This record gives sequence, structure tokens and C-alpha cells, in this order.
Amino acid sequence: MIFVLDIIHLLDWPKRLLFYITNPVSFGIYNTNRNVGKQFHFIFQARFAAQENKALKEQVGKLLSENATLRKKLAETEVLVSQEKHLDPSTYNLLPARPIGLGRYLKIDKGETSGIKVGQAVVFEGNYVGKVVTVSPASSNIQLLTDPDSKVAGFSQNKEGKGKGIILGQFGTEILMDKILHEEKVAEDDLVYSEGLEGFLPRGLILGRVSQVLERENEVFKQAKLQPIFDVRDLELVFVIED
Repeated sequence: MIFVLDIIHLLDWPKRLLFYITNPVSFGIYNTNRNVGKQFHFIFQARFAAQENKALKEQVGKLLSENATLRKKLAETEVLVSQEKHLDPSTYNLLPARPIGLGRYLKIDKGETSGIKVGQAVVFEGNYVGKVVTVSPASSNIQLLTDPDSKVAGFSQNKEGKGKGIILGQFGTEILMDKILHEEKVAEDDLVYSEGLEGFLPRGLILGRVSQVLERENEVFKQAKLQPIFDVRDLELVFVIED
């Protein structure tokens, strides 16, 4: 019956009516499915991008870390080469150590197990850093030249002559050259060197640079303020002079 009606086109209007009713619904379902598909695709892409971004960040972090390690090793190698120019390794046994802390004393990462002993001198290139005062199995404390308890014999040298004195640590970063005879020649910018009278300290290590000469009339001695050549906080390596 339906077939006959369809042949004589009596179902054309109902078909058209049904088409107009169902077509928007079909389009809505199709559009909804398409939007849902897009949302799932966006979520998938976002997750993939986030994972990729995380992996890239980890890779960049690893490369930066490796670069920093290589730069540090290069800097330490340069220090080792430079150190050999100032203290002949055939004359002195030098043990490199890394600074790992700074308070009153400079703490280094070498101790008894590395052969460190109390009283050994610590240097950087041609400069005196300080003296080992306490030792543990894996670390040591270094009394700096600026420490109030530090005292070493030193001398200055310029074209006019030489001045001798006792190098005393002061509070902070101050260093004082004391007991200089008035007739001895000391001037600003003179370098001051170790005399080497203490036994543990080689002669000729740089102790500092004269920043000010202090003179008073009718005084037997004069003094000079010294400025350190380097900031100990900037040191990557120091060297312990072994026995």
C-alpha cells in the first residue's frame, strides 16, 4: 500500500514534512558530535603538548646543568694551570680543595682522610689565603689572613726600599701591617709579601696591597692598612701546601 502511494506521489508531502522536521535534528546531532570530537581532539593535543613541553624543559634543564658542570671543570682546570705558574709543583705538594662554607673560618671539602693537618698553609695562585686550624675526616677550617687571631711576618717592596712588619688580621676585611720602622719605605699600592719565618709559610706569597700608611710623629713605629688582593668568596679552588 505504501509502495503504491509512493508511486503515485501521494507520499511526497509527508516525506517533505518529515524531512523538514528531522533534518534540523540530524544536523544538531551531527554538529554536536563534531564539536565533541573537536573537544576530545583539543584535549588530546593539549595533553600531548604539555607532555612534550615538560620533556623539552627537562632536556633544557639537563643541558644547562651539563653546561654549568663543564664550565666549572674548565674554570678549575684553568686555576690548576695558573697555580703551577706561581708555586712550582716540583717544590711544593699542593692539594686542591673546594670552599664549601664561610663564617669566621673558610671551610673546605678536604680533611684528615686526604692528609690535611692543622697548621698547613692554604694558598691561591701566589696569594696566602690562611692556615688550617681545625680538621675533621672530610673537611677543614681555614683561619683567614683577616682573622683577629692571624699573625704573620711580612715585608713590602718598592723602588725606594723595603719595609718589614707584622701582618695582623682585623675585624671584617681589614688587615694591618704593624711595627714598621719609621725610616723604612712603605707607600700606597705597594704589595706586601710573606717573610716565611713561621715555618709553615713559604717566603714571597702575596699578603695584600697597601691602601693607607699611618704615621705619627715621635712614634717609633708606623703602620699600614692592607687590602686583600681577592675576595675569598669568589674562589672556586684553594690549595693546601702539604708537608
